[in-house]
Amino acid sequence: MQENPHTIAAVELQPAGIEISLVVPVFNEEESVGPLIARIREAMAGYEHSWELILVDDGSTDATLLKAREALVLPDLNMAIVELQRNFGQTAAMQAGIDAARGRLIATLDGDLQNDPADIRAMAKALEDRQLDLLVGWRKNRKDGLFLRKIPSWCANALIGRITGVRLHDYGCSLKIYRASIIKQVKLMGEMHRFIPAWVAGVVPSSRIGEMVVTHHPRTLGTSKYGISRTFRVILDLLSVLFFMRYKARPGHFFGSIGLATGALSSLILAYLFVDKFLFGHDIGTRPLLIVGVMLFLSSVQLITTGILSEMIARTYFRDDDTPNYIVRQTFRGP
Repeated sequence: MQENPHTIAAVELQPAGIEISLVVPVFNEEESVGPLIARIREAMAGYEHSWELILVDDGSTDATLLKAREALVLPDLNMAIVELQRNFGQTAAMQAGIDAARGRLIATLDGDLQNDPADIRAMAKALEDRQLDLLVGWRKNRKDGLFLRKIPSWCANALIGRITGVRLHDYGCSLKIYRASIIKQVKLMGEMHRFIPAWVAGVVPSSRIGEMVVTHHPRTLGTSKYGISRTFRVILDLLSVLFFMRYKARPGHFFGSIGLATGALSSLILAYLFVDKFLFGHDIGTRPLLIVGVMLFLSSVQLITTGILSEMIARTYFRDDDTPNYIVRQTFRGP
């Protein structure tokens, strides 16, 4: 069987002297994918360096992929379409695009036309001028609903900045530009794309992460994939980020410290009951405090052993974890 010349595995894409790779995950955006590609071509027209567009179809069930493939015939567009086998979520789709990108710089943006591709060239220049490794877009004049999107976002941004120590106005803006050598050191999992600046701060100083005001457009095509339920997921993800940032390489310290504190409290309780029983002769067999002391002791043992097991798992993870969190069906490239 003859191999399709426009279909290659994403892992086969090799560096090709490209300055910027634009990574755009899309899911059921059949109405906006055509205008999106047109807007990107217009924004990058006349750019003095080479660039490419990596469009990641995250298992769309509509005509998104078909409409995107129509642009492959354009001679002035260096585009690859990475088709995922099913819907893996925005984080996995973004990771697939980053893995496929060949540029020295990588820019990410949403596929719903709310991010403006015209900001990319200015952001690339600002990244170099300010000697940054990551430049995050700030939707200062955000065109979203106040109660469903803006207020939860403001609260989340303040909470994330306080916990992670990376102070930004807008963590949730998908329009970002990275040095490829830096972002490729970060593996995105779950729904952690919102916390990319925090993950990047784990490999570079936070002083090399900045932000820049960008244009934000109201959504006019398609439907939003987000709702108020995302706020609760952000809180859970934030706890995970806090754990991974501080204890990823030493989880035994996290569980062990709690276990030692619990064990110390248990020891105090049991010592008090021992004195009360053998020095003062009081009956302790039916006292709730005895049950509390024993349960705290058992909890301490469990937490410490959990810490030891987590240390073993973490060492295995750092040694053997090369498994991607997505599956590519095929990749299409234009002429």
